[in-house]
Parts: sequence; structure tokens; C-alpha cells
Amino acid sequence: MPRRNTARRTRLSTAEFIQLAAFRHALRRFLHFSETAATRSGLTGQQYQALLAIRGGAGRRYVTINDLARDLLIKHNSAVGLVDRLVARGLLMRKRIPEDRRKVQLQLSHPGEKVLRDLASIHRQELRRIGPIIHGFLEELAQPDKI
Repeated sequence: MPRRNTARRTRLSTAEFIQLAAFRHALRRFLHFSETAATRSGLTGQQYQALLAIRGGAGRRYVTINDLARDLLIKHNSAVGLVDRLVARGLLMRKRIPEDRRKVQLQLSHPGEKVLRDLASIHRQELRRIGPIIHGFLEELAQPDKI
């Protein structure tokens, strides 16, 4: 039996729809910026995301292909193909995990680190520019409904 949404539903005002649309537009503009920056660096947006996810590692000791698939919300076989392409370009390396030889650790190569460092720097600059706008949207969206 499907669960019912028990959250109280309220009617949104025109201003709230405008606010949500503007927030979504700001996010889409950033994603477009990101895709364009990656392309200029010779990567796809997904390749940049993969390098970032591997380097960021979310506090893990190492990142596996399964971790990458989960982080990027893609299927395992898609992550394998993505890793294969990054390895072929010399941006990524696979290393066996000593505790579990069936798994491989993903690690950026020196060229991969450089490409990621350059792209991440550009992204940080853009986030500094649009950060106040995004922050304003989030603050407005966090306000309790006015009834």
C-alpha cells in the first residue's frame, strides 16, 4: 500500500512560484556554467563531477567505483565506463585495495589533479559571485509560511 503524504498542503502564492522558479533558474545557470567550464577544459561535465567526487571523497579513506556510482547517481556500469575513459586520458588511476583485492581505489593522477584544481578554482570564483543570490533564495524559502 503506498504511503500517503501527511504533510500539510498549502496553496502557494504567485510570489512563491516566482521565487521557486528563480531559485531553480539560478541553479540551472550554475550547472550550465559548470558544463561550459568543463568543456573548455576538455572534459564532460560528468567527468569533472567524477574527478571532484573522487578528490572530495566525502571523508572516506578511499573511493571505489561503487562509491562513485552512488555519489553521481549513476549505474555501476556507467561509472565503470566513466572511469575507463578518465584512466585512458591519464587523469585517473586504479589501485587495488590491499584489504579487499576485488575492489579498486580510484585516485587522481598528477595531470588529473591539475585539471581538477584549475576547474575547481573557476567554480569557487563563480560560487563566490552567485553565493549571495543563492543564499538569499534559501533564506526566503526557509521562512515559515505566512497564513
